[in-house]
Amino acid sequence: MREFDVVVVGAGPAGGYCARKLSSKGYSVLLVEQNESFEQNNFSSAATPLETLAKFDLPPEVVATPWRKLEIITSKITRSWHSSEALGVVFDFAKLRAFLAQQVKEQGGEVYLGYRCYQSQGNIVFLRAKKGEITQIKAKVIVDATGYSRSVLYPNKNKRPTFSKAIGIEYLIQVPSQIYEPYAENLVFFLGHHWSPKGYGWIFPMDNFQLKVGVAQIDEPHHIVEKTESLRYYIDQIIRDHIGTIDYHLLETHGSIIEYSLGLRDCYYRDNIIAIGDAVSTVNYLGGEGIRHAMDGAQIASLAIERYLAGQITDFADYQKQMLNIYRSSWGKSEQLSRKVYLQYSDARIDQGVNSLKYLSTQEILDILFNYRFEQYFKGIKGYLWKKITRLFTSFSAK
Repeated sequence: MREFDVVVVGAGPAGGYCARKLSSKGYSVLLVEQNESFEQNNFSSAATPLETLAKFDLPPEVVATPWRKLEIITSKITRSWHSSEALGVVFDFAKLRAFLAQQVKEQGGEVYLGYRCYQSQGNIVFLRAKKGEITQIKAKVIVDATGYSRSVLYPNKNKRPTFSKAIGIEYLIQVPSQIYEPYAENLVFFLGHHWSPKGYGWIFPMDNFQLKVGVAQIDEPHHIVEKTESLRYYIDQIIRDHIGTIDYHLLETHGSIIEYSLGLRDCYYRDNIIAIGDAVSTVNYLGGEGIRHAMDGAQIASLAIERYLAGQITDFADYQKQMLNIYRSSWGKSEQLSRKVYLQYSDARIDQGVNSLKYLSTQEILDILFNYRFEQYFKGIKGYLWKKITRLFTSFSAK
């Protein structure tokens, strides 16, 4: 039986980054991925602010394309913000995961592709290969980075608590250069009942004249809309009504599920098992953004694992406290806002809310969407009302 200091189950951004950090410190690390290739299940849209690259020391080769413009489109309103310089990047999700895994190997760690953890008992991890072979691994620490499946912490799905669920589907399409051009370096988000009741849609640029077009929805009833169509229906509608073409080549279709613990009541650890990434609802529920938060949480977890291996702590309670201190407040606000916008608001109210954002600068809108500083939204409302009052006063004074 082979032995490691740490076995990381799941080679997404959280698992890959955690394994990278620990292997760089000289720990023996095994990174386990259920897929046989990082090209499989290439599900993430992966748009992020520019500072993510420097913060997590990521190279240009994991980037599909930069973006410097952002649009929000509702049933009746379009608002846009832009910059002369790049504001962020869209990751190539497969290349990002492959890079992190390669770093693990270069630093002395190992990577098993095509293996799934189906059981853990104490310090023993049982891995099953695609062909059915069973491998037993001994580890001092086991990291659950299996995303919404939480397969290490909850091997028996019947014993899992209730989670709020969101479902997303995305097309990767190839389009002619003239159709691609308006979307180059541009993130487009769609809100409202026409585009995606119970959620939102998006168009993200990739390289080689490719676009990612997707829709995500919360899997719960809407307070107003009684009947909704399939997710594919809304993706096809975005392509037809907004991009305005049927001249495209469908390269790939992929989907994913987010199961999110409202109030962040996740199980963060048990004995020598510690959970990271979507396994502890690190994804922001408002916009589904998870990659940089997954790596951020993995950084916190890796420091806790170092202390655990050094005998300085006997459990991961401090890790849980740190994660809640960082995320609970802003994620709680995101929960409330997302459930109102996606499940309660009328189309007219969504139009009104997006319209009020027109008074915000590019940096202020980025603060709302990527830094979750929701006070900026109310600043926009106040600016809208103040200008309206000023116009009325000026009109009254002129009479």
